[in-house]
Amino acid sequence: MVKEPRPGRVKTRLGKEFGMTRAAWWYRHQVARTLRRLEDPRWTLALAVAPDREGMMSRVWPAHLPRFKQGRGNLGDRMRRIFQSIGPARTVIIGSDIPHIEKHHIRSALAGLGSNKGVIGPASDGGYWLIGVDGTTVLPREFLGHVRWSTPFARSDTMATAAGWSWAEVAELDDVDTLSDLLRICAKAQRN
Repeated sequence: MVKEPRPGRVKTRLGKEFGMTRAAWWYRHQVARTLRRLEDPRWTLALAVAPDREGMMSRVWPAHLPRFKQGRGNLGDRMRRIFQSIGPARTVIIGSDIPHIEKHHIRSALAGLGSNKGVIGPASDGGYWLIGVDGTTVLPREFLGHVRWSTPFARSDTMATAAGWSWAEVAELDDVDTLSDLLRICAKAQRN
């Protein structure tokens, strides 16, 4: 899931502390690095773009990647729409602000869908950076509804919307929402 990297329209929490232009620049380059790292012939990498019209025509993102419109609504509405647009295939949705994501995380998530209906990649703040469905299971009507987004309950709320599903879990990774997130992730990278 990507947003057009326009100052004041993307990474606004980061931008309040870091500057809107710098935050948009960071985001654009972060997404570009992620796309280069994750392209692989074993899966189809596609972009779910927002805003719809601007994202579909954008020259910022690689032209060779398929694109889907995110559409309107909250995050749950938009992710559900993406799963429905893809159809009957193992599908994972990832955030675009996850600096440490690697191919092995995607392989692990897709493998987890071999014997589970859902897969989730937890974040330390109670949210998640990845969610996936096996593609053969009908999504419950309430799937991704009534989730308290951007709270420590986002992951547990999400899993509760598919009660009865078996869930695989992949490695915990963190996204970048604030300057302290970015500094923590940079410090972690320097230690490794």
